[in-house]
Amino acid sequence: MVYFWIGTVIKWGLIPSWAKSDIKVKPINAKAETIREKPYFRSAFKKHRCIIPASGFYEWRGSKGSKQPFAIYPLNDDYFGFAGLWEKNEDLETFTIITTEANEIMKEIHHRMPVILNTNDYDKWLLEGEYDLLKPCPSEEMSFHKISSLVNKPSNNSVDILMKI
Repeated sequence: MVYFWIGTVIKWGLIPSWAKSDIKVKPINAKAETIREKPYFRSAFKKHRCIIPASGFYEWRGSKGSKQPFAIYPLNDDYFGFAGLWEKNEDLETFTIITTEANEIMKEIHHRMPVILNTNDYDKWLLEGEYDLLKPCPSEEMSFHKISSLVNKPSNNSVDILMKI
């Protein structure tokens, strides 16, 4: 397996190497279905694939003004490995998370989800960019629960946010 830490701060929101660094559009997500064709992601897909470790993620269900937040987390591991792309633009390194259609458990909350790689597939993603890996992970590998709307305010940075309600 090949893993390394870049040892630098990478900002969320991809800026392609060919774009001006003050570009207004900085996508935090990239649809798996279009990353091979869209000029914005095509080069990063070919040359700059990465894995973003995460102990979980948040998603909201409902209509505007009454959205319920959920914490989604792995059942069989300490973290997820999200498929991602990164780019270097001048001295700034940025990344985006690749998303795909929702699996059965996520469909209860949202129609899309991050691509969560199986640890056995990390090399295939990083070294070969195997496109077939960009699919929903099995529902049995994750779970979720409702959490407080405190998560909606970034200054609320407490473990209490993750408490099941």
